[in-house]
Amino acid sequence: MSSPARALTRVACVAVVTGIVGAGTVLPASAEDEPQSDQLWISAPYETTLPVGTGGEAGTERTLEVGLTHDNAHFAVTDGRLTVDVSGLAGVAEVVWPDNCAPSGTSAVCSVPEVPVSGLDERVRLQIRAAAGAALGATGRIGYSARATTTQQGGELAAHEQETTVTLGSGPDLVVRGDGPSGTVRPGDTVSVPFTVVNRGSEAARGVRVTMYVTRGLDVGAVDPKCSTTPLDERSGTAALNRVDCVFDDVVAPGATFALPRTLTATAAAYAYHERLDISVDPGGDAQDLEPSDNGLYTAVRVANTSDFSVSGADLTAAAGQTVTADVTFRNDGPGWVANLRSGEPVAAVDFVVPQGATVTSAPENCHGRTASGDWYEGPGGAPRYQCDLPIWIGERQQVSLPFALRVDTVVPGATGTVTLRDTWGEARPNDPDTTDNTAKVVLNAAG
Repeated sequence: MSSPARALTRVACVAVVTGIVGAGTVLPASAEDEPQSDQLWISAPYETTLPVGTGGEAGTERTLEVGLTHDNAHFAVTDGRLTVDVSGLAGVAEVVWPDNCAPSGTSAVCSVPEVPVSGLDERVRLQIRAAAGAALGATGRIGYSARATTTQQGGELAAHEQETTVTLGSGPDLVVRGDGPSGTVRPGDTVSVPFTVVNRGSEAARGVRVTMYVTRGLDVGAVDPKCSTTPLDERSGTAALNRVDCVFDDVVAPGATFALPRTLTATAAAYAYHERLDISVDPGGDAQDLEPSDNGLYTAVRVANTSDFSVSGADLTAAAGQTVTADVTFRNDGPGWVANLRSGEPVAAVDFVVPQGATVTSAPENCHGRTASGDWYEGPGGAPRYQCDLPIWIGERQQVSLPFALRVDTVVPGATGTVTLRDTWGEARPNDPDTTDNTAKVVLNAAG
């Protein structure tokens, strides 16, 4: 499993290359369109590495998290029963069961009274360590199956079985521990983001590399003389986020801890809104971390701010056979910027219904044809409706132009198309207090 910091790294790389989400994003489904089916899921690491014990002793204990979720919020899923089979760990590793697991022989049934919808956190935390006398390189497996009670027809859900491969290794195992600020801060506030790193491995880390990804609404300063800052996804001199790279020569022995020379702080800018500060650590030199999934810390900083999104249309005049350009525009009047850097979703979508009597002969690359009812359009010519995906981040005071070439086939006096701003599934939905400017019109040959 990858850390949140690595997830943001991947999205940042995509943003640098494309700057815009690709085709195929659909409008959010209405309550009536929600699928009337559900699925139970087990989320567990595909593989994990444990530090082998020294001198014939058991290895250092670490946490293995297994989640249980379901898809459809229209159904209540309760009485989750996660069965964990550790028979495949014989001679390799041993498990200490948490209180919500009832062991019997080489397996246990772990209780999840309320199974959450996917995306929410509900984990069974197993404590696992290398068995005493186990050899370096030994491997074993943990198997998982699960059932739960549901209000869906049938009354019960069963998950697809999963497993985790466990390997015993030797080396440093850096684990990040820390807590981000809770609640909501105001623009101009400075918050502390303290974190420490403990080496849970069997060998010393000879040096520590710290990498931070900081969204543009947060200012962490220079951090330390051993750090350098690189802007990422720049547009017109503005970067969506900054990468801060730090290299320290500290030697962190097994069981010892590391921390920055001073507590990390971040100040919210006037345009800050839905911010992130992701931290990852790695051992120095050529050493490989035994278990990189716990090397990251994701911190969300919520800032009390607003972003006034608006759309505008056009009033056009053209005779039959003529082609005119309808400059549909989107604007963020701020004061906050909005970004979906983690999910990579557009910050919003613009829905354009074409005026009667006109055909779209050219549309922006990020606009995709729809049928009149909003389904995917497969026709050979201009569609009656278009959805335009906006970039994954929009700065304060930024405007996006969406020019459509309209050929007037038949003059229909006062033919009116609509422009509507739509929400998307991104995590940074804007706080838009004025929704009166979220719709507009494109009028062809206004009557009179």
